[in-house]
Amino acid sequence: MRMRKVKWAVDYLNDANCLIEDPSALKGTWKERFDQKKIHVEIGCGKGNYSLNMAKLYPQEAFIAVEKNESAAGIAAKKFDDANQQENLVLIQKDAANISEWFSAGEVDVIHLNFSDPWPKKRYAKRRLSSSQFLDQYAQILSDEGQIQMKTDNSSLFEYSLIEFQNAGYRMIEISVDYRRETHDEDVMTEYEEKFVSLGQPIYRCVWTRNNKE
Repeated sequence: MRMRKVKWAVDYLNDANCLIEDPSALKGTWKERFDQKKIHVEIGCGKGNYSLNMAKLYPQEAFIAVEKNESAAGIAAKKFDDANQQENLVLIQKDAANISEWFSAGEVDVIHLNFSDPWPKKRYAKRRLSSSQFLDQYAQILSDEGQIQMKTDNSSLFEYSLIEFQNAGYRMIEISVDYRRETHDEDVMTEYEEKFVSLGQPIYRCVWTRNNKE
């Protein structure tokens, strides 16, 4: 379901302290920007709860939240600014279709794909964040030990993604078809995740790397 426009949130983006207006201008300098911290990128952060809570949980690491929807991004920006987490948390309000233009090779350590839009119709498959078009770009910006961590409630998207990752040359590190059956305090829940878990729905998760060393 498409999110309704939230005027105050869209307006807030104009003065948000956490907003990176031109991420391509920081290409090659992100590590300096974050004082050599490990860099996480969440693509499709929604209202920002996951990146915000992870930034609080791991203050020694940096989090870049990406969201193309203006209303959702504005809500996230307000949360980020209120939390005063600028040292390790920023927001990019853009479509990630050209994400390889924002980062140099090896600049990103972890990419998070949390409950991404499944784009169920076949003609829209290229828009899925786990399609080959995106996976090829992720490979360009991930560090040698870099990971992609994916969570979803959609079994069809999960199955599709497993094939795409394998075909793109990634190596699986972890897989779970009921991730929240066990406690994972090291990984906070998104808003969607809390909802699905409360309904007893399984959470599918997989972790991939380009490093072929076992």
